[in-house]
Amino acid sequence: MSELQSVAELKAEYGVSPAWVDVLVDCPGSQGVYTYQSRPDLLVQPGDILSVPFGAQQVGGIAVRVGNQPPDLLPEQIRSIDSIVSAGFFPASYWSLLDQVARYYQTSLMQVVRVALPPGLLARSQRRIRLIKPDASEASLNSAAQQILKLLKSSKTKDYSWQFVQRQVKGANRGLQDLLKLNWVESYLEPPATIRPQLRQAVILVSTQGELSDGSATQSSVRQREILEVLKRNGGEMWLTDLLQHCRTTSPTVKRLQEQGCVLLQGREVLRSEHAPDVEQDAAKVLTHHQAEVLKKIHTVTAFEKILLHGVTGSGKTEVYLQAIAPMLQRGQSALVLVPEIGLTPQLTDRFRARFGDRVCVYHSALSDGERFDTWRQMLTGSPQVVIGTRSAVFAPLPNLGLIVLDEEHDSSFKQDQPAPCYHARSVAQWRAELENCPLILGSATPSLETWLDSQSSTYLSLPKRILDRPLPKIDIVDMRKELHDRNPSIFSRSLQAQLKKLKENNQKGLLFIHRRGHSTFVSCRSCGYVMECPNCDVSLSYHHVHETAQPILRCHYCNYTQLQPQRCPSCSSSYFKNFGSGTQRVVQEIAKLFPELKTIRFDSDTTRAKGAHRALLSQFAHGDADLLVGTQMLTKGIDLPQVTLVGIISADGLLNLADFRASERAFQTLVQVAGRAGRGTEPGRVILQTYAPEHPVIQAVQRQQYEPFVATELEQRAALNYPPYGRLVLLRLSGLNEQTVRSTAELLADQLLHSEDEVLGPAPATIAKINQRYRWQILLKLTSDRIPNVMELRSQCPSTVSLTIDVDPMNLM
Repeated sequence: MSELQSVAELKAEYGVSPAWVDVLVDCPGSQGVYTYQSRPDLLVQPGDILSVPFGAQQVGGIAVRVGNQPPDLLPEQIRSIDSIVSAGFFPASYWSLLDQVARYYQTSLMQVVRVALPPGLLARSQRRIRLIKPDASEASLNSAAQQILKLLKSSKTKDYSWQFVQRQVKGANRGLQDLLKLNWVESYLEPPATIRPQLRQAVILVSTQGELSDGSATQSSVRQREILEVLKRNGGEMWLTDLLQHCRTTSPTVKRLQEQGCVLLQGREVLRSEHAPDVEQDAAKVLTHHQAEVLKKIHTVTAFEKILLHGVTGSGKTEVYLQAIAPMLQRGQSALVLVPEIGLTPQLTDRFRARFGDRVCVYHSALSDGERFDTWRQMLTGSPQVVIGTRSAVFAPLPNLGLIVLDEEHDSSFKQDQPAPCYHARSVAQWRAELENCPLILGSATPSLETWLDSQSSTYLSLPKRILDRPLPKIDIVDMRKELHDRNPSIFSRSLQAQLKKLKENNQKGLLFIHRRGHSTFVSCRSCGYVMECPNCDVSLSYHHVHETAQPILRCHYCNYTQLQPQRCPSCSSSYFKNFGSGTQRVVQEIAKLFPELKTIRFDSDTTRAKGAHRALLSQFAHGDADLLVGTQMLTKGIDLPQVTLVGIISADGLLNLADFRASERAFQTLVQVAGRAGRGTEPGRVILQTYAPEHPVIQAVQRQQYEPFVATELEQRAALNYPPYGRLVLLRLSGLNEQTVRSTAELLADQLLHSEDEVLGPAPATIAKINQRYRWQILLKLTSDRIPNVMELRSQCPSTVSLTIDVDPMNLM
């Protein structure tokens, strides 16, 4: 049948009209959704992997939608699907989710797919044909099928690419269909070369006799007989590496046994996964009264329901998650647990693996492409499992999903700023829970205002006390203005210094929080006021001190531009060129000077770039290799270290005065969360919060540790200004290399938007007007209703040199 066979011919041959299938095709440079016609005998369903013609190529594709209404295209423009390569690769609801994300966040489906799928899963894939019945007879087959069979038998690997088969065999499509019906060959889509399935050599015992039956007693034959005996004792099969180690032999010896017909060497596929240390098996813990009440209510929920689990720090939310998931696994269902940061996954994963063993896997961007590819395929098996991951794991293709959990749901890391789609994992998780008809648990000690307001119409569960009724840590506010007035120029107040001195003698541990990494905020000349700035971005360079004998470097935390620090001011040549402000690096250096007996570990994005660094640093600290953990906001994200009794917040002021309407909410959440790291064990905790604005409402609210009064005040202010959660926002970000072009484009778009009923703020330069040589302008839409206007058409108004990003419900206005 011709791939351009007409609709009329198909209807005449099969008696019914063909289905029309929207296929996401895999063709580098031309990826997108295209319409194909399908023969009725193929029964294509959304989520099937297909082989389709595209240009002069045969490429892989995924069926996105299937319909019976013919598209608005000429019949000769529509080509036919060649075959179904793999049925049911994704559930239909998965594509409904991706389509909903694309429509809401106003981006193409292809961009959503790029975010959702493992890297390179579709790109450069190719269809292959493999012989699975080597002894198949060529008699009674048509000519094309005979040629394909003969071709495959001649191959050492017994398979060829479909493109190669088509070039070698005339009418290959008809021949292949016959062979597929006989189940003599299989058709599959080979993954990209960069993420092929990983093979491991297995040794299989075939015969204990072979050519060794002569009974010779040479050293070589004795060793060979030993290998065969070891294989026999181990059930006739072992991994090659294990066999070599056990018998203290070499690969050539085993290969000689294969030549003699005694063993068979065979490549077996093994799934790559994140390497994790062994953990001791853990049993379910006895719950507190509040935990038991919460769990009882969760177990009654059998369909979609949004649940806010509001529990103070240290109240045992994780144990509730574990005991809520356990019966679901027994019923054959799976669970998805989302966390805001990769740094949080090792500790949480260890707790889940101790409870559920190898049914737990992780999925996040720090995994290699191969690990993500194999983890994805493991999910598709349908076996009950728990997937723990960061925001992109919300797209994990878990069938039979029974529960979704967003831990630390308030965290802004769940929102993607770039690239498009600028989705929020909390919103996508809700849509997915609705499609799967399963509960969604949002857990936090400091819920976002959106979730808090929404909880008034959904299910609210509370854990108001810590485990074993342990007290919340006492928070002492230190006025750093008074410290300076009393001639203490140190970045550590006198009370913090006193507590740091006691750590070693009391065998206790502490955390020091500073909101910036690096050594100092900026470098400035005290003579002329010149500040070292990044040549690519409108921000100051941060001072980084590598080690005592190295020349300090200056680094941009936006584009990673780096240079050595000049000895003199580049503007006036003054030698009074000094670094100002504080970062994690400087805090560590100051600790070393003032308290040389204390061992410190720095925990920020500079020290955790290497794979496995999060786990390694936290393990070192937990095992007593350091007394202090010095870090940034990574310390606030659910880290549970019972040994910590002291938390020092070096300077809270950097969080308070940001140019963002969410500044107070984020500052409160961050400070309460970091304070909550103290006193989670048997010893009571203490927090010393240093600030130059002790009277600030946020600082006062943090000291009282009372969430509801703070939220009531904040919501009142938001309502008055029609900001979220009462109003809706859409942020348009424009960027380009030419400042005037970006500005004029922003003004053009703003003029068009002025005709809408929504309030238009801007255009205006972004808070940081240039990043990595690209000038940035933005327009903010304050919506008058819940309706999100369609602004995708504005992209057509932008010149090719200007990029437009549409951020619906933005979390960051900078």
